[in-house]
Amino acid sequence: MSDADSRPLPDPYFKHHVFFCCNQRSDGRASCEDHGASALRDYCKQKVKKAAITGIGRARVNQAGCLDRCEQGPVMVVYPEGVWYRYGSEADVDEIVAEHLLKGQPVSRLRI
Repeated sequence: MSDADSRPLPDPYFKHHVFFCCNQRSDGRASCEDHGASALRDYCKQKVKKAAITGIGRARVNQAGCLDRCEQGPVMVVYPEGVWYRYGSEADVDEIVAEHLLKGQPVSRLRI
């Protein structure tokens, strides 16, 4: 075991773990991907990286499979708080990054 392996890990492993539903249903039902979820996830990843808040003990942005709320989509959820958002634009993502991920204040107007 190396010294790096013996260091205690932060709790939680990520301060904020953001999951974007990027599901595309094939049966005609509403899907988050119908609203550009993957592109907005990529945009969020760039914003988080630019803000230098990525990595262990900080923030992580991931794609998720279906989060089963596509009819309200596009949706994302931020853990460990379990805060669900409906977002529709880069401006919404900017607000979530600035307020929730950087300041720890959930964005009330986008919560579902």
